Amino acid sequence: MKTKLFIGLLCLAFIGAAMAPDQALAKDFKVKVAGGPTGGTFNTFANAMAVYLPKNMTDIKVMAVGSQGSVENVKRISAGDNNFGLCHGVDSALGREGLFSQDKKKYDSVRVLGFLYGAPVQLVVRADSDINSAADLVGKKVGIGEVGSGAAASAERFLSQLGIWADIDSRHLGYSAAATAFKKGEIDAFWVLAGYPNRSVTLAGVPFDIRLVDLDKDAKASGFYDKYDYLPVVIPAGTYGEKVGNCATFQDATFLCANAEVPAETVYEIMRTLWSKSGLAAMAAAKSTFGTMSVESGLTGVNIPLHEGAIRFWEKKGLAVPAELK
Repeated sequence: MKTKLFIGLLCLAFIGAAMAPDQALAKDFKVKVAGGPTGGTFNTFANAMAVYLPKNMTDIKVMAVGSQGSVENVKRISAGDNNFGLCHGVDSALGREGLFSQDKKKYDSVRVLGFLYGAPVQLVVRADSDINSAADLVGKKVGIGEVGSGAAASAERFLSQLGIWADIDSRHLGYSAAATAFKKGEIDAFWVLAGYPNRSVTLAGVPFDIRLVDLDKDAKASGFYDKYDYLPVVIPAGTYGEKVGNCATFQDATFLCANAEVPAETVYEIMRTLWSKSGLAAMAAAKSTFGTMSVESGLTGVNIPLHEGAIRFWEKKGLAVPAELK
């Protein structure tokens, strides 16, 4: 009887020891969430996540970390410098294949948790500007976003596809800095890749009327959609006041991502909290853009593998995860 009891206790000890490392990693986990530049939607989401999670989870500390944007986040997350962060779909896919401009390193340790929102390009000009299409940017001073941002990367890809990138006086300015420079007349236009309404675009239209330039026609004609995973979208009239009409442009998907080595249980618990009814309400309250975040839309546009913890979460929610995302 004692022998059987000893063997049973030994088995339990072995099982406990086998489980301990993963549990230890999940306990007291310190989360760094890579957001984006001041005035951007990435920053708003990261800050909201940093406030909400510790209030609704035990043994977790969350810090939102500023960054230059999506491309930098892909690099940071893949390296493990930040274990979570926001990334655009096109940047994530290109980085995974080593196809960033002037950087052929493969950033293949990024994994998707889920879709957050669509980020349309918004090319902002004054209402009385002579810029009516992308071609009219030739010779103009254009704020394109910070170095390492999804905005700057998308601007270079699109304008290079049109063959005019080298003919534009591009300025690496974050959204808030670009809006300020625009209002001072220091630049002729600025490029935003973010959910709408974007605060910087709204602020730019305070002293004078603005317009958004249509880009979809040029994207179609140039084969841009065939080369990259951007999608056409229309920003509805009235988004930036009654004088600003519909804008046919293109957008990228925005994902919450994590390093592949983050424990699956930690990812699962964070997702269970964020994608709960109260979590979704809290994110939407932080910014209306995040209202598209839902269980139903969780796999929208995903084009790189999901994290192991995310696979478990979505399958428990009843979503079929395609084999290529596992």
